[in-house]
Amino acid sequence: MDSGFRRNDGTGTMTTLYGLNNCDTCKKARKWLDRFGLGYAFVDYRDDRQSPEQLVEWKDQLGGWDAMINKSSTTWRSLPDNRKTPGSDAEWKLLLKEYPQLIRRPLVMTDDGKVSQGFSDNGFKQRFGVGALG
Repeated sequence: MDSGFRRNDGTGTMTTLYGLNNCDTCKKARKWLDRFGLGYAFVDYRDDRQSPEQLVEWKDQLGGWDAMINKSSTTWRSLPDNRKTPGSDAEWKLLLKEYPQLIRRPLVMTDDGKVSQGFSDNGFKQRFGVGALG
């Protein structure tokens, strides 16, 4: 499943970054991790589709399907209205199987099971406990 280099980040925790290879935000997150010497594996959603069980686990940790989805994306805006209102976990899982790029990125998961989404310099500093905030 891992399509990238994986090494220990110095804290004993391994990090997996999920996203899209051509996503600018994912590229920024990867450069940030490299700059601070934090090891990670990168998994492209399109190349390595996540299991329905994994999607549900992420949904539960992130506060629901709506919180997990990038509704400002071109893909979301181009969906027919009836696809934008899944009525069950099964419908959400089907939608994300068909359109994995709808997942807000990057999605960051550490071996301790903690999941977060998005990238900002201060957010990553807090997440990984490095650098001075300010």
